[in-house]
Amino acid sequence: MSLADRLLDTRPLRTSAAFRRLWAGSVLSALGGQLTVVAVLFQMWELTGSPLAVGAIGLVQSVAMVVFGLLGGALADAVDRRRLVLLTTVIQLLAAGLLAVHASSGAASMWGLLALTALQTAGGGLGAPARKTFVVRLLPADQVGAGIALTNLAFQAAMLIGPAIAGVVVGQWGVGACYLLDALTFAAALYGVQRLPAMRPQGETARPGARAIWEGCRFITGKPLLHGALLSDVLATVTAMPMALFPLINSERFGGHPETLGLFFSAVAVGGLAAGAASGMVTRARRPGAVMLAAAGAWGLALAGFGLAQPLWLALTCLAAAGAADTTSVITRGAIVQLATPDSHRGRVSAVDHIVGVSGPDLGNFRGGLVADATSAAFAAFSGGVLCVVGIVVLALTNRSLRRFETTAPELPGR
Repeated sequence: MSLADRLLDTRPLRTSAAFRRLWAGSVLSALGGQLTVVAVLFQMWELTGSPLAVGAIGLVQSVAMVVFGLLGGALADAVDRRRLVLLTTVIQLLAAGLLAVHASSGAASMWGLLALTALQTAGGGLGAPARKTFVVRLLPADQVGAGIALTNLAFQAAMLIGPAIAGVVVGQWGVGACYLLDALTFAAALYGVQRLPAMRPQGETARPGARAIWEGCRFITGKPLLHGALLSDVLATVTAMPMALFPLINSERFGGHPETLGLFFSAVAVGGLAAGAASGMVTRARRPGAVMLAAAGAWGLALAGFGLAQPLWLALTCLAAAGAADTTSVITRGAIVQLATPDSHRGRVSAVDHIVGVSGPDLGNFRGGLVADATSAAFAAFSGGVLCVVGIVVLALTNRSLRRFETTAPELPGR
């Protein structure tokens, strides 16, 4: 085995043509999504000049993601998941096309932009739980972590380069061009999904509705391994998410230069990319639960260090370490959730996993802002990191199933 393969486990791309097509479509779709993120924010600011209106985009997206994510989880455990993702991808593609028409119509409005953004987010929320189950159905158990790592690496790369591309496209051709490019990437994603085999849930299927959603939540609470894995993400994000503190710390400690602020975000992304590129060492670990707990604790320690760091180089180093720890935690948690869940419940469990992953950072940024307003940004970052470490240590000591979980265990779904 070559050194490169030890660092980045590419077995899923070599052994599964279906995964290769799915991954390629996901890479392009993630890049297109970043173009739309920037274009929507820019267009809303151009239309209104109101920070409140720009903030309303996040509120609309959060509500749509939670509501339709839960519904999508119930649907994913009742219907052919491939067909569900095809339908929801078409909805997203149409929404991107309508955003382009809306932008070029001469009658663009704040309410129209919010409605179309909500439509695209709703499509993504409906399909996200089913899409999360594809990797575990396409790959053998020992490659699931590697498949999740490759998908996460593509998303990290899109986050790093997508906004820069969007800025160029908006400057040269306007926001409508970003939306059209996003629509084209959804077409590529459609191709990757269309070639997949049928993926009906295995075992007893659930009838979609509130009862199925409730049963999914009860299933999670009854499995220490699952609720422990999800709780680790809550502890990491709600207590310690630092992004809302970046402008304040930059102003208080580093002169408020915009170039420095950009470096904060880039440092996190670079750390995440580096961890993704070296993820082969993680995806082959026999005890992903222990790795995930260690990574979540390292995330907290790195952010506590960021809160105390005085020289810029040390602050950036801490943020890069945090980004690497976050990526490692995301990869291992994703593998645990998929491998430890029976297929009959994977849609609903994946929905909760997705919602926790989306809403946790928003709540964590809100917490950071509140603490910083009452004390200081540096204390908010330091205290959040410490709270995260304490929470992860308590979780590790009290959740034996999570701490000792092995990917080679013979009865993964029953744990």
